[in-house]
Parts: sequence; structure tokens; C-alpha cells
Amino acid sequence: MAESDAAPTISKKCGPYISSVTSHGINLVIRGLVLFFIGVFLALVLNLLQIQRNVTLFPPDVITSIFSSAWWVPPCCGTASAVIGLLYPCMDRHLGEPHKFKREWSSVMRCVAVFVGINHASAKVDFANNIQLSLTLAALSIGLWWTFDRSRSGFGLGIGIAFLATLVSQLLVYNGVYQYTSPDFLYVRSWLPCIFFAGGITVGNIGRQLAMDTKATS
Repeated sequence: MAESDAAPTISKKCGPYISSVTSHGINLVIRGLVLFFIGVFLALVLNLLQIQRNVTLFPPDVITSIFSSAWWVPPCCGTASAVIGLLYPCMDRHLGEPHKFKREWSSVMRCVAVFVGINHASAKVDFANNIQLSLTLAALSIGLWWTFDRSRSGFGLGIGIAFLATLVSQLLVYNGVYQYTSPDFLYVRSWLPCIFFAGGITVGNIGRQLAMDTKATS
């Protein structure tokens, strides 16, 4: 009689546990795919701006698409977007600091618009020199963080992303994969870390919002 009572208790405990693991895994995959395609789209749009400005130059044998971009650039940016977008909410949970500042899609879309505007400024606006451009973009990027994030984890991750992405760009340029016109900082433009910082904050906010929405619906 005791054994028959114990069996339902075990199955009752295992059921919700397996269900929660499965649901979490599905949400993770869905969020990763959404972030990947967002990263691919932003890479195509922003790279097109830089090429129109003649900031980024690819070797002639690599220019094979209508966007004048190497085929591997959008997938790499999409993968980076997925990793960054999943890392931000994970870091928030790890630090025990849930991010609740301006948590709505309208704020996230404004953040994306500001990020695109910063890239547009770097590609279209004429500055006296690269130092002036770098200082302006740095102020705009920090302003983006202050307006849409204001978290220590977001700022720290943004700095780390900017450093790593700039290092990867330097290695790619050094190996002749592509080049920047008028480089002024170790083969690349000095304002590039500002763009990477703003991009990290933007993708992080998208990832946080997706995590919040999937958590609310689960």
C-alpha cells in the first residue's frame, strides 16, 4: 500500500521539472534565432552605410553580393548578436540585478533607432578630424547607455564587447581580409569601439526584452 502511494508522488515531482527544462530550452533557441536574424539585418544595413561612405573596403574578389559585403559578415554579426543578447539577461540573473529600466518594446525600438542614427552619423556627417568624430560618437554612445540602460552590468559588458570586437577587427585587417580608409588606430578607425559599445547595449536591450516576454508567457 505504501509503495503504491509513493509512485504518484515521484511522477508528480518529475513532471513539472522536465516540463520547465524543455520550456526553457525552447525559449532559449527561439530567442537565439530572433537575435541572430536581427543581427544579420543590422549588419547588412549598417555595412551598406559604411560602404557608401567608402569607410570599409573589401577586396574585389570578395564583393559578390548586392550589398557589396563578404558573405561571412552577416552570419558572424548574427552569431555575435545571439551571444550578446542571451548573455545580458543571463548576467543580470547571475548578479541578482534584474534590469527594469524602461522595459517596453517602444523603448527598445527607440534604442535601435538611436544606434542606427549613430552609425549614420559616423558614415554621413563630415567632421574636421577623426578625433572630433571619435569624441562625438563616444558621447553619443554613453548617452545611449544612460538613456536606455543605466546598469553597471550593461556598461561593463558594453566595454568588454567593444574591446573584443575592436581586437577582432584589427586581426582581420592585419590579415588583409578587409581594410578601413584612413585608419588612425592600429589599422582601424579610432571611433570603431564606440560603435561596438553602442551595438552591444542595443542588442543587450533587445535580448533582455525578449527574455522578459518569454518569461511572462511561460
